[in-house]
Amino acid sequence: MALLPSNSLVFTVRRHEPELVVPAKPTPRECKLLSDIDDQEGHRFQIRGMHFYRYNSSMQGKDPAKVIKEALAQTLVFYYPLAGRLREGPNRKFTIDCTGEGVLFTEADADVTLEEFGDAVYPPFPCSEELLYDVPGANEILNCPLLLIQVFFFKKKINRKCGGFIFAHRFNHTMSDGAGLSQFMSAMGEIARGALAPSTPPVWERHLLNARDSPLITCLHDEYDSVGTYGTIIPTDNLVRHSFFFGPTQISALRRFVPDNLRCSTFDVLSACIWRCRTQALGLYPDEDIRLICIVNARSKFNPPLSLGYYGNALCYPAASTTAGKLCQNPLEYALKLVKEAKTRATEEYMKSTADLLVLRGRPNVNLVGSFLVSDLTRAKFLEVDFGWGEAAFFGPATSWELISFYMPSKNEKGEDGIVVPVCLPAPAMKSFVKELDGLLKDETAAVGA
Repeated sequence: MALLPSNSLVFTVRRHEPELVVPAKPTPRECKLLSDIDDQEGHRFQIRGMHFYRYNSSMQGKDPAKVIKEALAQTLVFYYPLAGRLREGPNRKFTIDCTGEGVLFTEADADVTLEEFGDAVYPPFPCSEELLYDVPGANEILNCPLLLIQVFFFKKKINRKCGGFIFAHRFNHTMSDGAGLSQFMSAMGEIARGALAPSTPPVWERHLLNARDSPLITCLHDEYDSVGTYGTIIPTDNLVRHSFFFGPTQISALRRFVPDNLRCSTFDVLSACIWRCRTQALGLYPDEDIRLICIVNARSKFNPPLSLGYYGNALCYPAASTTAGKLCQNPLEYALKLVKEAKTRATEEYMKSTADLLVLRGRPNVNLVGSFLVSDLTRAKFLEVDFGWGEAAFFGPATSWELISFYMPSKNEKGEDGIVVPVCLPAPAMKSFVKELDGLLKDETAAVGA
C-alpha cells in the first residue's frame, strides 16, 4: 500500500481578533455536575478537528463566518452549558458553571487554495497550527471557554473571494465525546439552514454515568492497570505521520485472513491488521506485554439505551492484551479474536464498574505504556455537518498522536468510498509498517492459519 500524499504548503494567514459568542437568548444560571466518566484524567484535554468545505455556487454572496456565528449563538441557547466555565471541586470533581460567558470565535484567511491541498484532503494537514489558532490565555481546561471555533477562508484560483473554507474547532473533551460533539455541530448546521431548534433536543442526564452510591469494581480493567511488565512508550524523536486509505479492494484483501466461521466487522479487521503490523514494525522484544485499547461508544449498551440526545462522554476503553511475540508469530486470526473479545466487555455493568474505579482511584488516566488506541469515527456523522454549503469534503482530527489511530470516512482520488487511517511512527518503523502492510495486502497465497 502506498502512503497517501502529504503536502508541505507555505502560506500567509491573516487573522481577525477573536470574540466571545454568547447565547442568542437568556439561559439558566446554574451549576451542573459532570459525570464520573466525563472528568477522568484522560478526558482533560482539548479535542481539535477540522471540516473542509468546497466552494458552492448556490451560496454565492453568503458569508460562512456570519452564517456560522449566528447559528452558534442560537444553538448555544439549547446547549447553554457549553457557554459556561468548568470549575473543580473536592476530590477533583468537575462542575460546569453555566455563566453564559460564551465560546471563542475567530476568522482567518490565507493566500492559498483548497486545490493546493491535493485532490483528496488527508491528515496530517500542512500548517495545522495556522489552520487552527490557539488564542493566548484560553487554552486551559478550567475557567476558560469550552469551545473555540475558527472559520478559515481559502482564496479562489482566479480571485481573492472565498473558494471554500475550513470549520476548525478546539473542544474541551470533558464536555462531550465524538458522538456528542457531532450532535452539537449537526444542530448548528440545522439552525444555519433555517431550523428554529435542533431536530434532536440535547439531553444532560450526566448522573446516569456516575459512580454508584457504594462504588464497587466488578470488572477487569486492564486499561487502567499500572501493574505489569508493559514496555516503554515509543520514541518521540524523528516521528513521521502518514495516512493510509482502505477501500473495498484493501478490505477484501484483509478479509482473506478471516475464517469463514468468524464474523468480523471492518473495525475488527482493520484494528487487528494495524495493531499487528505496527507491533512488527516497532521490533519489540517478544516477551513485552502490549495492549490494543478499543475506544467504544457505550450509548447502546445500556438498558434502556441512553437518550438519543445525550451529548456527554459515554466512552469506555476495553483492552486486548498479549505479548509482542504472540501477536506477531500467530496468524491474523489471533489478533482478530482478541479485538472481538475486548469489544464484548463493553456493557452497562462495565461502564458502571469503570465509573466506580475512577472515583475509588482518583480519576486516573488510561495507562498508555505499551498501549495502542483505535477510535472509529466512521459512524459519527461528522461529514454530514452542513451549514448550507453541503457536506464536508473531509473531516479529521487536527493533530496526529503517537499512540492512537482514528478511522475516518473519506474518498480516494478515484472517488471510491473508504476509510482513512492516520498512523504515527518513528521514520524507520514507518518504513517497516508499510512493508508489513503491503505484505498482507499483496499476498495472493494468503490463507487463514498461514
